[in-house]
Amino acid sequence: MPKLALAFLLLATSAAQDDFTPLFNGKDLTGWRYKTGDAFDGKTESSDARYTAKDGMIVVNPGKGIAQLWTVREFPKDFELRLEFRAAVNADSGLFVRKPQLQVRDYPVAGPYKTLKNYKAQDWNEIVVVVKGETAHCTCNGEVLEAALKLPATGGIGLEADRGQMEYRKIRIKEAP
Repeated sequence: MPKLALAFLLLATSAAQDDFTPLFNGKDLTGWRYKTGDAFDGKTESSDARYTAKDGMIVVNPGKGIAQLWTVREFPKDFELRLEFRAAVNADSGLFVRKPQLQVRDYPVAGPYKTLKNYKAQDWNEIVVVVKGETAHCTCNGEVLEAALKLPATGGIGLEADRGQMEYRKIRIKEAP
Protein backbone atom coordinates (compact mmCIF):
# COMPACT_ATOMS: atom_id res chain seq x y z
CA MET A 1 0.00 0.00 0.00
CA PRO A 2 1.41 3.42 -0.89
CA LYS A 3 2.46 5.58 2.07
CA LEU A 4 -0.08 8.31 1.25
CA ALA A 5 -2.97 5.82 1.13
CA LEU A 6 -1.84 4.31 4.43
CA ALA A 7 -1.69 7.78 6.01
CA PHE A 8 -5.27 8.52 4.91
CA LEU A 9 -6.45 5.15 6.23
CA LEU A 10 -4.85 5.80 9.61
CA LEU A 11 -6.32 9.31 9.72
CA ALA A 12 -9.81 8.01 8.87
CA THR A 13 -9.55 5.32 11.58
CA SER A 14 -8.45 7.92 14.12
CA ALA A 15 -11.30 10.26 13.15
CA ALA A 16 -13.85 7.45 13.52
CA GLN A 17 -12.63 6.81 17.08
CA ASP A 18 -12.96 10.52 17.92
CA ASP A 19 -16.73 10.02 18.30
CA PHE A 20 -15.98 8.29 21.60
CA THR A 21 -15.73 10.18 24.88
CA PRO A 22 -13.13 8.88 27.36
CA LEU A 23 -14.52 7.79 30.74
CA PHE A 24 -10.98 7.60 32.09
CA ASN A 25 -8.53 10.42 31.43
CA GLY A 26 -5.44 8.18 31.73
CA LYS A 27 -3.98 10.23 34.61
CA ASP A 28 -6.22 10.02 37.66
CA LEU A 29 -9.61 8.77 38.87
CA THR A 30 -11.54 11.94 38.00
CA GLY A 31 -15.17 11.04 37.27
CA TRP A 32 -15.03 7.82 39.31
CA ARG A 33 -16.08 6.99 42.88
CA TYR A 34 -17.23 4.21 45.14
CA LYS A 35 -21.00 3.74 45.01
CA THR A 36 -21.65 5.65 48.23
CA GLY A 37 -18.62 7.94 48.40
CA ASP A 38 -17.25 11.16 47.03
CA ALA A 39 -15.60 11.31 43.61
CA PHE A 40 -11.87 10.59 43.44
CA ASP A 41 -11.36 13.66 41.24
CA GLY A 42 -7.67 14.54 40.91
CA LYS A 43 -6.57 11.50 42.92
CA THR A 44 -4.38 8.73 41.51
CA GLU A 45 -5.72 6.10 43.91
CA SER A 46 -8.94 5.24 45.68
CA SER A 47 -9.27 5.88 49.41
CA ASP A 48 -8.28 2.27 50.21
CA ALA A 49 -5.68 1.95 47.38
CA ARG A 50 -7.71 -0.84 45.78
CA TYR A 51 -7.64 1.09 42.49
CA THR A 52 -4.80 3.19 41.14
CA ALA A 53 -4.41 5.24 38.01
CA LYS A 54 -0.99 4.91 36.41
CA ASP A 55 0.60 4.70 32.99
CA GLY A 56 -2.74 5.29 31.23
CA MET A 57 -4.48 2.47 33.09
CA ILE A 58 -6.84 1.88 35.98
CA VAL A 59 -5.13 -0.89 37.93
CA VAL A 60 -7.07 -3.16 40.25
CA ASN A 61 -4.58 -4.03 42.98
CA PRO A 62 -4.77 -7.54 44.42
CA GLY A 63 -5.30 -8.57 48.02
CA LYS A 64 -7.33 -5.66 49.32
CA GLY A 65 -10.89 -7.07 49.32
CA ILE A 66 -13.82 -6.66 46.94
CA ALA A 67 -14.69 -3.12 45.85
CA GLN A 68 -16.66 -1.48 43.04
CA LEU A 69 -15.53 1.67 41.28
CA TRP A 70 -18.33 3.54 39.46
CA THR A 71 -18.60 6.48 37.11
CA VAL A 72 -20.13 9.56 38.67
CA ARG A 73 -22.34 9.88 35.56
CA GLU A 74 -25.27 7.71 34.62
CA PHE A 75 -26.13 6.72 31.06
CA PRO A 76 -29.85 6.66 30.14
CA LYS A 77 -29.37 6.77 26.35
CA ASP A 78 -28.31 3.98 24.01
CA PHE A 79 -24.51 3.76 23.82
CA GLU A 80 -21.47 1.81 22.76
CA LEU A 81 -18.84 1.22 25.43
CA ARG A 82 -15.32 0.09 24.54
CA LEU A 83 -12.48 -0.78 26.87
CA GLU A 84 -9.37 -2.88 26.96
CA PHE A 85 -8.38 -5.14 29.85
CA ARG A 86 -5.46 -7.32 30.82
CA ALA A 87 -5.97 -10.02 33.46
CA ALA A 88 -3.25 -11.66 35.52
CA VAL A 89 -3.44 -15.46 35.82
CA ASN A 90 -6.76 -16.42 37.48
CA ALA A 91 -7.73 -12.77 38.02
CA ASP A 92 -11.41 -12.06 38.58
CA SER A 93 -13.09 -8.73 37.99
CA GLY A 94 -16.24 -7.40 36.42
CA LEU A 95 -17.75 -4.67 34.31
CA PHE A 96 -21.04 -3.24 35.51
CA VAL A 97 -23.34 -1.87 32.83
CA ARG A 98 -26.02 0.29 34.45
CA LYS A 99 -26.07 -2.28 37.29
CA PRO A 100 -25.79 -5.88 35.99
CA GLN A 101 -22.32 -7.37 35.99
CA LEU A 102 -20.48 -8.81 33.01
CA GLN A 103 -17.66 -11.07 34.19
CA VAL A 104 -14.21 -9.84 33.13
CA ARG A 105 -11.56 -12.37 34.04
CA ASP A 106 -8.74 -14.57 32.93
CA TYR A 107 -11.46 -16.43 31.02
CA PRO A 108 -9.71 -19.74 30.17
CA VAL A 109 -8.81 -20.29 33.84
CA ALA A 110 -11.53 -18.46 35.81
CA GLY A 111 -14.45 -18.77 33.35
CA PRO A 112 -17.28 -18.42 32.65
CA TYR A 113 -16.35 -17.95 28.97
CA LYS A 114 -13.70 -20.70 28.84
CA THR A 115 -14.12 -21.49 25.13
CA LEU A 116 -13.17 -18.10 23.69
CA LYS A 117 -10.81 -18.60 20.76
CA ASN A 118 -9.68 -14.96 20.40
CA TYR A 119 -8.87 -14.31 24.07
CA LYS A 120 -5.20 -13.43 24.66
CA ALA A 121 -4.04 -14.64 28.08
CA GLN A 122 -2.15 -12.01 30.11
CA ASP A 123 -2.38 -9.61 27.15
CA TRP A 124 -4.73 -6.81 26.12
CA ASN A 125 -8.27 -7.78 25.08
CA GLU A 126 -11.11 -5.52 23.98
CA ILE A 127 -14.65 -5.61 25.32
CA VAL A 128 -17.38 -3.89 23.32
CA VAL A 129 -20.82 -3.39 24.86
CA VAL A 130 -23.61 -2.09 22.63
CA VAL A 131 -26.65 -0.94 24.62
CA LYS A 132 -30.02 -0.51 22.91
CA GLY A 133 -32.90 0.22 25.23
CA GLU A 134 -32.65 -2.17 28.15
CA THR A 135 -30.49 -4.79 26.42
CA ALA A 136 -26.72 -5.05 25.94
CA HIS A 137 -24.80 -7.09 23.36
CA CYS A 138 -21.33 -7.81 24.78
CA THR A 139 -18.24 -9.14 22.98
CA CYS A 140 -14.60 -9.83 23.77
CA ASN A 141 -12.27 -9.54 20.79
CA GLY A 142 -15.31 -9.98 18.53
CA GLU A 143 -16.67 -13.13 20.23
CA VAL A 144 -20.08 -12.95 21.93
CA LEU A 145 -20.03 -13.01 25.73
CA GLU A 146 -23.68 -12.06 26.22
CA ALA A 147 -26.08 -11.64 23.29
CA ALA A 148 -28.86 -9.94 25.27
CA LEU A 149 -27.85 -8.87 28.79
CA LYS A 150 -30.91 -7.33 30.48
CA LEU A 151 -30.36 -3.82 31.90
CA PRO A 152 -32.30 -1.15 33.77
CA ALA A 153 -33.21 2.05 31.91
CA THR A 154 -30.28 4.02 33.33
CA GLY A 155 -27.19 3.65 35.49
CA GLY A 156 -23.46 4.09 35.66
CA ILE A 157 -20.50 2.09 34.44
CA GLY A 158 -18.57 0.20 37.09
CA LEU A 159 -15.48 -1.92 37.56
CA GLU A 160 -15.17 -4.64 40.19
CA ALA A 161 -12.08 -5.51 42.16
CA ASP A 162 -12.23 -9.10 43.34
CA ARG A 163 -9.20 -11.39 42.88
CA GLY A 164 -5.82 -10.80 41.27
CA GLN A 165 -4.48 -7.85 39.32
CA MET A 166 -6.56 -6.41 36.49
CA GLU A 167 -5.68 -3.49 34.28
CA TYR A 168 -8.14 -1.41 32.28
CA ARG A 169 -7.37 1.21 29.65
CA LYS A 170 -9.02 3.09 26.77
CA ILE A 171 -12.36 3.17 28.56
CA ARG A 172 -14.59 5.20 26.25
CA ILE A 173 -18.22 5.63 25.34
CA LYS A 174 -20.23 6.87 22.37
CA GLU A 175 -23.76 7.88 23.32
CA ALA A 176 -26.67 7.97 20.90
CA PRO A 177 -27.81 11.50 20.02
